This record gives sequence, C-alpha cells and structure tokens, in this order.
Amino acid sequence: MRTLFLAKTLVRAHKRAVKKNPSLRDDIETTLGLLKENPFAPQLATHKLHGPFADSWGCSVRYDLRIVFDFVRSEGKAEDDILLVTIGTHDEVY
Repeated sequence: MRTLFLAKTLVRAHKRAVKKNPSLRDDIETTLGLLKENPFAPQLATHKLHGPFADSWGCSVRYDLRIVFDFVRSEGKAEDDILLVTIGTHDEVY
C-alpha cells in the first residue's frame, strides 16, 4: 500500500476547508483511503494536470473539491508513494 505524505500547504488548506464546512472531513478521509489503495479508482476521477501543475495529478473529493498530489519514488517499494500538495475548490487549486 502507498504512503501518503502531507505538504504544509495541504495541511493549511485542509484546516481552512474543514473549518468552513465540517461535513467535508468524512468525504476527505474516504477519498484519502481510496487514493492510498488505488489512485486511479474511477470514483476519484484522477487526471494529469497542466500549466503550473504540469508534473502533478488531481482527483475529486466532491463535485467542486479537489486534491492535488504528486507521485514520489520510494526506494525498495514497488509502488510510488503520494505527496499531497493541496486541497480546495476547483478555482482555488487550479
């Protein structure tokens, strides 16, 4: 199973998002669990990003809530781990 690493930007953005809407907490946790098991699960709608995030990927938590992440190589593991970069609405993160 992959390991999730949290960037400081994600931690701050997560706190802001949950403070605005506490009901997001469960949806975010569910999404992170899926991401850990299979980052390309159909429910996540994972896609490669362009522009300033050209080396990153995005996935959906809800209709207008996205997580931006990068795959990071881990020595001795068959699968890449995941660095969670940020979370927010489509307009906030892209």
